[in-house]
Amino acid sequence: MKEKKGTAQKVVIFFAVLLVAAGFVFLPSLFAEHGGGTSQAPGGPGGPGGPGGPPGRGSRASSTDTVFSIRTAGAVTRDLQAYIEVNGNIINENQVAVNPDMGGKLTSVRVALGSTVKKGEVIGYVDPSKPGSSYSLSPVISPASGTVVGTPLTVGSTVSTASTIATIAGSDSLEIETHIPEREVGQLREGLKADITLAAFPGETFAAVVTTVSPIVDSNSRTKKILLKLAKQDSRINAGMFARVKLNTRVYESVVAVPAEALVELRGINGVYALEEGGEQVRFREVTAGATVDGETEICAGLDTGMAVVIQGQQFLTDGAKVRVIGRSI
Repeated sequence: MKEKKGTAQKVVIFFAVLLVAAGFVFLPSLFAEHGGGTSQAPGGPGGPGGPGGPPGRGSRASSTDTVFSIRTAGAVTRDLQAYIEVNGNIINENQVAVNPDMGGKLTSVRVALGSTVKKGEVIGYVDPSKPGSSYSLSPVISPASGTVVGTPLTVGSTVSTASTIATIAGSDSLEIETHIPEREVGQLREGLKADITLAAFPGETFAAVVTTVSPIVDSNSRTKKILLKLAKQDSRINAGMFARVKLNTRVYESVVAVPAEALVELRGINGVYALEEGGEQVRFREVTAGATVDGETEICAGLDTGMAVVIQGQQFLTDGAKVRVIGRSI
């Protein structure tokens, strides 16, 4: 009997422990369902409609119109001067070869490269003597005044009447030789004006004009040679100098122009964002663009002089966007 009684007590204790454990599990949930504990009321932090939580019933999300900061520039009427920039070389227009009157041995050359000579001046001597005979030295005389641009022979060389002792170029016959790419040759003609700059004289510009246009295009370089004459001779400029040529071609007269960066593409249409009257909104305007010169683009249609267009910040805009102008360019 004692054993049965002990067993019954153990069973009772076991079920009591189970009941206590179940109470710990279910009681918190029961209190929570009836509003007990620490659950958040609607509208509280993290609750429906509250800060950080989803909008509850009857809540209204706030909305404000975005205002974009932009910079603008005015469409103006002006002339656009198109040009081509190429490299060139200073050369002599007229060059004269100095030849001896007699063949023999070149005994002396009295001029140096770059020196100035006068017509009739002796620039060297040739000894026409042959073995067993002796002759007086024969002078080599310059047939023209100018600058020595070549002395191809050295003293001691054997020469004939066809040999060139020196090359003389007129000091007032300097030209600029340059070559224009084939794609640009349709704009070439005699009389075009150009600005010449030289590395030897930084900051200075020398005026020139096209005097000769080659009738052919070089098949190897795909360029056409042109020659330009300096408008005013300058003794500082020498043959052989490197030149930078800015050749003025076509003038687009009295066109409506805007900065090139104002142009945008919207759904495949080229246009600009123009500031509406009042300066608080922009509208997209389709335009027809023409030539672009030095960052200025010709507007052939779609825009009038005086209209303000967006040149900075337009990548964020849409038609009708509200804006605030923070800078203007003339």
